[in-house]
Amino acid sequence: MNTFGNIFRLTTFGESHGPAIGGVIDGMPAGIAVDMDFIQAQLNRRRPGQSKLTTARKEADQVELLSGIFEGKTTGCPIGFVVRNTNQHSQDYEEMRNLFRPSHADYAYTQKYGIRDFRGGGRSSARETISRVVGGALAMLVLRQKGISIQAYTQQVGHIVLPGTYEDYDLSLAEQNEVRCPDSTVAGQMAQLITEVKAEGDTIGGVIACVIKGCPAGLGEPVFGKLHAALGGAMLSINAVKGFEYGMGFAGVAQRGSEQNDIFVPDGCGGITTRTNRSGGIQGGISNGQDIYFRVAFKPVATLLRPQETVDKDGQPATLTARGRHDPCVLPRAVPVVEAMAAMTILDFLLLQASDR
Repeated sequence: MNTFGNIFRLTTFGESHGPAIGGVIDGMPAGIAVDMDFIQAQLNRRRPGQSKLTTARKEADQVELLSGIFEGKTTGCPIGFVVRNTNQHSQDYEEMRNLFRPSHADYAYTQKYGIRDFRGGGRSSARETISRVVGGALAMLVLRQKGISIQAYTQQVGHIVLPGTYEDYDLSLAEQNEVRCPDSTVAGQMAQLITEVKAEGDTIGGVIACVIKGCPAGLGEPVFGKLHAALGGAMLSINAVKGFEYGMGFAGVAQRGSEQNDIFVPDGCGGITTRTNRSGGIQGGISNGQDIYFRVAFKPVATLLRPQETVDKDGQPATLTARGRHDPCVLPRAVPVVEAMAAMTILDFLLLQASDR
């Protein structure tokens, strides 16, 4: 399953230490002006080596669009693209050839395929998300023509939590610091924690929140094609993601129905809206026109730069001391990946909705 989507489809290929990462996008609407600066800017937000809080691997992550574009606009034909790998240190992984890294996909891949690319995790590496960011950027070019915006930000790192909701902050400020948190004071605390964890050769996880504004009512299916299920599936396909919740999520179970229900009221313009949005913009699996908001939990990176117990391919006890360049916390670089997966999901459902009419 290397393909995501129904009508807007992204098929990805490539490994962390192979020649390139790439993909093919099918179902992209024709006639969309391709903003290469925007696409590259999205990749720059994801690329490694952008701050002291991320992996030291240096990659330009320059995208090359190979097809599906003519005179600066999409043709409706498949869009092929590649991003070349230029700074692999494959020798750093030689020790891992015969060892299974704790909490990585090494053992599972070996059991499934009988072979694995031990260089940086191969296909299971988060470098694969490059293709998602390209696909998401192209989807965003369509969505912004329809007045739909998507903004994610770091809401929590370890025990440090940004208080309140997305409505309490100017989310554009998230890009003004290396953690991508819209509050500079909390961002500083998060950065300090990541720095301390990194110095110990350890890692830390956290939560990314995301809000989708301008999404029309009516997207999604009532039973097996629920919009929130598709968003959840998209987010849970991202490396290191361990949880997804939308609207009030798990916090809502402590409330009564009288506290949880979103009351319908006139919107003052001849239409209907809700007084609150505890449902997170989705009811019965279908968007209701309110802001869609959700949270994504990321585990700590499994690669520690200190000794860990493990076993070798023969099941014999061993000690692994990882080498290479790794993120102490994935959240700052995962923010654009969350946005990309949300964008592709929403565009796909818009196209599905249009196909039903």
